[in-house]
Amino acid sequence: MTRREWEAIMAARDTLGLADRTTITEIKQAYRRLSKRHHPDLTRQGDEEAHERMIRLSEAYQLLLRYCAGYCFPLKPTTDERFDPEDWWMDRFGEDPLWGRRREK
Repeated sequence: MTRREWEAIMAARDTLGLADRTTITEIKQAYRRLSKRHHPDLTRQGDEEAHERMIRLSEAYQLLLRYCAGYCFPLKPTTDERFDPEDWWMDRFGEDPLWGRRREK
């Protein structure tokens, strides 16, 4: 990605009030929350000001969704993973009566 694209994504993040790391669900929730607050039909602000704010919110939302849609998610473990988290846990705490698996009676 280019620097300009990253700057646009960071501006969109700030517009929606999101953290540095966020989920798609959080992006959607922030957009819906802010849309209800700033929608021209629901506010007492001047129509033009509310309309411009909604345009900025919608553009930020669409930009972040396009970025998330183009993200590649790993669907198999990578070669640098040394252990499975469950295997690691069972290695250390598997026999523990509190944290280990239940024994059948």
